[in-house]
Formats: sequence, structure tokens, C-alpha cells
Amino acid sequence: MTEEVNQLRPEALPAPSDESAAAGAQPEDGTKKGKAGGWTASLQSVLMTAVIATFVITFTVQAFQIPSESMEKTLLIGDYLLVDKAHYGPAGIWSFLMPYRPVRRGDTIVFRYPVKPSDHFVKRVIGLPGDRVHLLRKQVYINGQPLTEPYAVYRRTYEAFRDDFPGGSGPHGDVTTSWFLQLRKLAHNGELIVPPNSYFVLGDNRDNSLDSRFWGLVPAENIVGRPLVIYWSMRTPTGARAAEAAPQDGKLASSDFGLTRLLSGIRWRRMLRVVE
Repeated sequence: MTEEVNQLRPEALPAPSDESAAAGAQPEDGTKKGKAGGWTASLQSVLMTAVIATFVITFTVQAFQIPSESMEKTLLIGDYLLVDKAHYGPAGIWSFLMPYRPVRRGDTIVFRYPVKPSDHFVKRVIGLPGDRVHLLRKQVYINGQPLTEPYAVYRRTYEAFRDDFPGGSGPHGDVTTSWFLQLRKLAHNGELIVPPNSYFVLGDNRDNSLDSRFWGLVPAENIVGRPLVIYWSMRTPTGARAAEAAPQDGKLASSDFGLTRLLSGIRWRRMLRVVE
């Protein structure tokens, strides 16, 4: 744009009369101002978009990918989630505008892993603060009553520590040392008493999930939000299929082959599915 203005400088044109110069100066000035105003408006728009995007990612919505099978069949490996980070916001002056509410039993939550807070986990809330929790032959009991769990999946045979928690024989090899010591203080009469500001969580794939049984409770401040929707889902090749899909001897696969694999791996029916 600077080069164009320089090329059209008035001094490069025949000298006009005073009246025509005065009349001709206005349109050129207006054009310059219009161009400058256009660039300014565009810059403001870009900056505003960046600010809004940063606000949304930081405070409202964040994307995550499911890397493990611990929440099958609710969430599958290869599901991509949008997580509502404002769902469990603190009550305050904005509560009449924002859909804030407390954590409820049965909610699926994303949280910072207590053992390594830089990692994010997704599990289902089973025990709330003050609840008495125990498992007997895989059945969850809350305050002495069996919990109905249509989402739970069982795929393995009985294991004492995992399926008779916390009264099963142990310690188990996957249990962290700190949790094993803390569990002895929190368990009474074969039940775990969930302390204040803490939550007991389990994976829906109950026999294949490292959860509160193995590493402990989720502090309230570690909760990031609630999965809102699956916006993308794709199968991940495993075993023989993964070997078949991988290029051999460094040979490049054709783009048509790659596109076919991509399209066949998309789970179309899971797109835009609300997470329950």
C-alpha cells in the first residue's frame, strides 16, 4: 500500500490550478484516511478475535483427546471433547448469568491428576463429600444403598482389592504408597468416608481403570470442568491393523490410500454427541 501511494504522489502529475488542487486534495486525503482506517479496523478485529479466543480457552471451553479405554463405552479412544470449564464455577455475582452448579454424583468430570497435576484425567463422580463408599463384588454402595450404574462396564473376573474396595485384600501393585497410608485413616467399618472438598471417582470401564481406588480422591480445586460434547471421533488402528496401516520399508503410501484410511476411521455417529 505504501508503494501505491508513493507512485500516485501529486508531484508526479501536471501542476493543477489552485482551485483544482484544493478540490483534488480532498479525495486523495480521504482515500488515505479510508485505507488507514480500514487497516486499523482490521487490526482491531484480529486483536479482538484473539482476546475472545484466549478468554474462551482459558475460562470457558477447552479441547481434549481421549487416549485410554478407562471410560468406555461412554468415551472411546480417539474421541475429541470440548470441556465446559465454567460449569462448576463458584457462585457469585455472575451466577444469575452463568450456568454454575455444584458437582453431582454421576457427573463425568475432567480434572488435574492429583499425583501429577500437569496431567488431565476424565472419570465419573461416585462419592461426594461426606458419603460412605464401598464396593462389594463390583457393586458400588453409597451410604449403605446399592448404586444403579447403567454406564458401568465389567470385562474381567473378580479381583479382591479392586472389586471389594476398601475391604479387599491388598495392597495392590497399582496403589500409590501415599494413598495406601491415607486410606487406612479414611476407611471405617469397611467403608471409605469421603472428606470435605474431595470426590471419589471411578472409570466407567470399571475393571480397566486406574481411579480413586488406586491413587486417591480428587480435590475440589483440581476439577477443570465437565465434558460437553464429542466434536470429533476417529478409530485408532491397533495390533495387526496398525501394522497393516503403517508404511513398510520407508515406502510412502499413496494419498488415495491415506484418505481412504482416514475416512473409514471416522466415527460419524459420535460427532456432536453430548457426553452424559
